Amino acid sequence: MSRNKTIDARGVYYKQLNETIHAAVAEGYHHLVLQGALGQRYIGVGLGPEVRITINGVPGNDLAAFMDGATIIVNDNVQDGICNTMNRGKVVVRGDAGDIISYGMRGGRLYIAGDVGYRTGIHMKSFRDQKPVVVIGGTAQDYLGEYMAGGMLVVLNLQDSPRPAGDFLGTGMHGGKIYLRGRVPPHQLGREVGTAELGDQDWEELRAVLDDFFAETRLEDPGLARDQFTLLYPKSLRPYGNLYAY
Repeated sequence: MSRNKTIDARGVYYKQLNETIHAAVAEGYHHLVLQGALGQRYIGVGLGPEVRITINGVPGNDLAAFMDGATIIVNDNVQDGICNTMNRGKVVVRGDAGDIISYGMRGGRLYIAGDVGYRTGIHMKSFRDQKPVVVIGGTAQDYLGEYMAGGMLVVLNLQDSPRPAGDFLGTGMHGGKIYLRGRVPPHQLGREVGTAELGDQDWEELRAVLDDFFAETRLEDPGLARDQFTLLYPKSLRPYGNLYAY
């Protein structure tokens, strides 16, 4: 039977808050509700499955870093570095996110209802049967998918911005896929990136993820169509091979 616990995070130092969270999990509480979070770092770090945390407030940097199966729901914005090297699990943000989110992420899912900052998805990678998925409801700033080595990045641009993503898109990308709703002029792309229309398998893969995204973020699905999207893919698995001796 699931056990629930509410934790008042208002004014609590981040180390003390995280000690309280991990103590509650050790005591068998499976669903934690954090009230009044404001900038506390490292919430959810390393937590495994069967743990669910609902955060009312704005958590600090490195939310869900190294997480290994837990679920975190944030009913507000988040700061930088969330899902850093996350292994498994799910994070749902019903607001905006900062910079360098999903750095080195190698599994699980991250859904952000709003916009994200710079260097989202840098060094994202797949690991064995794990495939990280990041869906952004709004837009992204520069260096989206930088050095991306695996997984899926999706930018939905639900507000129909004329600029769904910033410059240097996919710079150094050598694995994975980026699905972007809209068109990107060539000068915004990294040299390592090619573009294509979505094939049947691409659309089937994307559609399954979108259904889950809209359910979790509580956003209305506007009826997105396959021909609205551009697929960005790496043109080489070893784009900097000429820089090495072998």
